[in-house]
Amino acid sequence: MTAQVTVGLDGSDESLAAARWAATQAVLREVPLRLVHVEEWPNTPEVPLTHARTLDERTERLMREETDRARKNHPDLEVVTEHARGRAAEELTIAANEADLTVLGSRGLGGVRGFLVGSVSLAVVGAARQPVVLVRAKDDRAGPGDGIVVGVDIHHPCEALLAFSFSEAARKGTPLRFLHSWTLPASYGYAAIMDPGIGEELGSHLLGSLDDLLEPWRKRYAGVEVEAKPVVGSPAYQLVEASQTAQLVIVGRRSRNVPLGPHLGHVAHAVIHHSPAPVAVVPLT
Repeated sequence: MTAQVTVGLDGSDESLAAARWAATQAVLREVPLRLVHVEEWPNTPEVPLTHARTLDERTERLMREETDRARKNHPDLEVVTEHARGRAAEELTIAANEADLTVLGSRGLGGVRGFLVGSVSLAVVGAARQPVVLVRAKDDRAGPGDGIVVGVDIHHPCEALLAFSFSEAARKGTPLRFLHSWTLPASYGYAAIMDPGIGEELGSHLLGSLDDLLEPWRKRYAGVEVEAKPVVGSPAYQLVEASQTAQLVIVGRRSRNVPLGPHLGHVAHAVIHHSPAPVAVVPLT
């Protein structure tokens, strides 16, 4: 692994937004920015030589323009470029595994074309061993977002998620908001309706567990403002709602061995497709 921020660049509005977001992250980390363009092969159809040259020229111009833009906006930033040839998802996953952080464009739920293009980003997110951030081309919200929202499951190990979240908040100087979603077990039945105190007691217990989980990290990052909150309801719904006012949303991804390859959990999948804010997906063991 190399200390760098990598971005996949293909000329789409989403990838251009990702490149600009990634440049800022590279500056915060004080590491180089790596622009990667993948020429899809062998699925690229046969084209006349003159057309192939035109495509090569466009790619070169794209890389040059984004390099110049990054250096203009961040004069001290080191920018490197790389051209790869192969399956885009595979090549970008290899690149992601070599970087501290990888940033890719995301169309979310944007019709058939968006789904097809988005499948590359989803494949990288599902397979990469390092954190990957997905960025939308446009954010129609009134402001840039307030703070970082993190979805955390207190019932499973999540050290990598906590480490990434606290370090991001410390770099950006923004507050952290941890959400743990829960619902009353079905076995409680009508007891919860007859006695609302049952839910309050369980919520209080979960808050204590969440605070215990975060306490060592609060001490390590004493300058980071932290809010911890157990919320009732679907984790996916709660995180998508919280994303409407977030600067960044962070979720974890657990490794799953499934026949069709890497798999994203439904919570991460929902947040990726519906969050207007950038979404960071952190692989967990």
